Amino acid sequence: MRSWQQSGARGIINAGCIGQVAPDMWRQPPVKGFAMRPSGRKLDEMRPVSIETQVMRHAEGSCLIKVGDTHVLCSATIEDKAPPFLKNTGLGWVTAEYGMLPRATNSRTRREAAAGKQSGRTQEIQRLIGRALRAGVDRSALGERQIVVDCDVLQADGGTRCASITGGWVALRLAVNQLLKAGTIISDPIIDHVAAVSCGIYAEQSVLDLDYPEDSAAGTDGNFILTGRGRLIEVQMSAEGATFSRAEMTGLLDLAEAGCAALVAAQKAALGLA
Repeated sequence: MRSWQQSGARGIINAGCIGQVAPDMWRQPPVKGFAMRPSGRKLDEMRPVSIETQVMRHAEGSCLIKVGDTHVLCSATIEDKAPPFLKNTGLGWVTAEYGMLPRATNSRTRREAAAGKQSGRTQEIQRLIGRALRAGVDRSALGERQIVVDCDVLQADGGTRCASITGGWVALRLAVNQLLKAGTIISDPIIDHVAAVSCGIYAEQSVLDLDYPEDSAAGTDGNFILTGRGRLIEVQMSAEGATFSRAEMTGLLDLAEAGCAALVAAQKAALGLA
């Protein structure tokens, strides 16, 4: 089991700690032009990140990723056959499932299993995670098998889908290592790292790595998924309270590139690759 922690990532790496703020500060509305974020972070500063690997006994790959107060348990399971639509194609598949524990948020959410169906949000997020992870895999090298990545949110404070993608990649990497070690596959199907971070416009300022108080009050927010080489996989952006300009979008992308680079460094350190 390997554990790695990065505190207060700013840009690529920054070991500074995030200051504590009074509880009342979280309830204050954003003030235009006021540089201080509710958490006290700088505009381009991420929350503390930690990744602990192989936290589950039975899963081929697993990790617990913590991005501030957002905690996600990720596991990867190898299945020896691909989905029926890939039969006799020689291609493998990576898919994902996502869920939140009932008390991951400040009030209890009913289990979706009890409701008898998944919400539209859950389906959208798990499809996003699967698409993102597949972008970093050579499916022909994986062979006709499937790897299922499960992402279970233990505690939510914004950015759960981004943490799931970043942690899900670590679990996937560990599962593929098992296939390589056993000689089940010959060449490594992992093409590159995959990481994701949220950015948005809060109090008319571009900020990196939104927590819940910022996400719920942001005029614009987006999720950015990049490879370790900085290639874009997917960008989800929307104007929640105000439209945004091309220049603002470029500024958010610049923040996302730095944030994802820091997350890739965290992945490498957790896996002993740094």
